[in-house]
Amino acid sequence: MTEKIGTGSRRGVGTRIREMRLQRGLRQSALARAAGISASYLNLIEHDRRRIGGKILIRLAELLEVDPAQLAEGAEAALSAALREVAGPRARDLPDPEELAARFPGWARLTVDLGRRAEALEATVKTLTDRLAHDPLLSESLHDVISTVTAIRSTASILVDEKELEPEWRARFHRNIHEDSRRLAEGAQSLVRYLEAAPEAGAEIRSPRDEVQAFLSAHGHHLAELEGGPDRDAVDRLVAGGDHLATGAARQIARAALERYAADAAALPLAQVVAAVGRHGRDVAALAQALGGPLPVLFRRLASLPEQVLGPVGLVGCDVTGSLIYRKPVPGFVIPRGAEGCALWPLYQSMSQPQAPLRRRLRQPGPEGIEIEALAASELLAAPGFGAPPRLHAWMLILPVSGGGAGAGAGVAPREVGSTCRLCPVGGCAARR
Repeated sequence: MTEKIGTGSRRGVGTRIREMRLQRGLRQSALARAAGISASYLNLIEHDRRRIGGKILIRLAELLEVDPAQLAEGAEAALSAALREVAGPRARDLPDPEELAARFPGWARLTVDLGRRAEALEATVKTLTDRLAHDPLLSESLHDVISTVTAIRSTASILVDEKELEPEWRARFHRNIHEDSRRLAEGAQSLVRYLEAAPEAGAEIRSPRDEVQAFLSAHGHHLAELEGGPDRDAVDRLVAGGDHLATGAARQIARAALERYAADAAALPLAQVVAAVGRHGRDVAALAQALGGPLPVLFRRLASLPEQVLGPVGLVGCDVTGSLIYRKPVPGFVIPRGAEGCALWPLYQSMSQPQAPLRRRLRQPGPEGIEIEALAASELLAAPGFGAPPRLHAWMLILPVSGGGAGAGAGVAPREVGSTCRLCPVGGCAARR
């Protein structure tokens, strides 16, 4: 038995209990006896003339084999919440999903299933694209396959074109084709196995910078041992104890990152930063005025705070070539693992305006994309000279905007940007490489 719900009508807990009892073919007296209550009391409950909660609600849910929340809130509430979840930020521009969930629950469930499947497929595409673009193992495997195919083709062309080959040379070429074809088969099988691996394999560490990223992520990007300032012994201990730092190049990069962290901690001590955040919150302009110092140092200090102090904060850095040298992502804003990000990020624009701060509201397309406030500034590490290029690093702080956000840029539509040009749904972008 299914009750049709019109716009604005609501069903009580008792009505839902009655519907589910009838769907399961249970008599009222039998359900009441199993629940340890009288049939007359259950009758009052089913007609919403008695409130229900606590142990009786849980017991009835067990007997009806449903979640207690489904009885208390109704399937429509859970379905409405799921619809809002798959809609993401777009839910703000859509009508309330409760009527869809109540009047057409089947279509609503299908929409939720399709939305979640689309999210899973998008995640897989992003992972596989990242592997195709930046995975050295995959590049090496493809190179081996192409090289072997080229060798077989060259040998076969000699056998076809040269009619008067001596038997000894002909046998040698046949042997080469046999060996190369076997190597090609082994390489192709290995490549297929690798590509058929779970998409999560794309998250494995593949480069020295990936090793350093994993090392910093394991520490939550906060290194309490270095909060006292430069300490060579502490840096040595951290590098030596870094399980993710498997290569010499990774240890070298990690050492430079840790020394920079210690220097930043000396310039802006943790206690001062936490106190300023307590007064000004996420107002970076006020924090910069209160704490002083270069903006890139402030950005790095804010990104190194434990999350309970300031909430989720992301950070990305690049050198003068545009290659990413630091990554601390936040959920909903993708930072690629590869060499460069989206050219529309103010991160890159700040390099043409050294030490001038930039602020933009950005959003990446897709159901998971969130609106962020991006603040960027660059720092000159070494001044240019005749025959010597400048050493320049740019940094972009990433602050998620909740509920439209307040402060600078509030009320301004965020600019749509991508994560990298290799896979970007933003159409008509003049900056696409």
